[in-house]
Amino acid sequence: MLLNKPLIEFFDKASTRFQQIPAERQVALKEVSDYISQKIAEQTSVELIFICTHNSRRSHIAQIFAQAAAAYYGFNQINCFSGGTEVTAFNSHAVNALRSIGFDIQTNNSTANPVYEVMYGQTTPTLLAFSKVYTHLDNPQKEFGAVLTCSQADASCPIVHGADGRFKLPYEDPKLSDGTASQTQVYAERCQQIGLEMLYMFSLVKAAAK
Repeated sequence: MLLNKPLIEFFDKASTRFQQIPAERQVALKEVSDYISQKIAEQTSVELIFICTHNSRRSHIAQIFAQAAAAYYGFNQINCFSGGTEVTAFNSHAVNALRSIGFDIQTNNSTANPVYEVMYGQTTPTLLAFSKVYTHLDNPQKEFGAVLTCSQADASCPIVHGADGRFKLPYEDPKLSDGTASQTQVYAERCQQIGLEMLYMFSLVKAAAK
């Protein structure tokens, strides 16, 4: 798959910065990568749902970066989804931050919960991004890995029904910066962090596949 050029440049640069990921984060990311590697070894489909409370920021960012990072390393059998414990909307600040990195995100929908089309490459499938509960029928219903991207979702979902893997990977909510002078910077930093960590996670899968 041919990714958007800015995304290739982002991932190329990020691949030289894995040492910046704290050791405890590397351990958490390896747990997810081991799950993915086991699925690949068993020649079964790999489906991940990234979950946060409102499915508005962190879970979408993680889903979109994970899907693109998988493509960067040549994994075509990975399918990434997102969901929440409540429905709100894919936050516009998160959308803009992803656009600034190189994702092509469009919508013709002006409802309170717009459906966005996310394109990350010239020949890659289009992702449909909108806020939904993680049990939404657009998401897998069984034998998926649940990646909890916020501590509140972790507490709300002690058991994620249908999941055969459950992983804690919390990120600080960029919402805390909304309306402040640092808003754009904070959303950019969170995207950078999540993008780096999703790339690292799939680099481990790539290494395990050799």
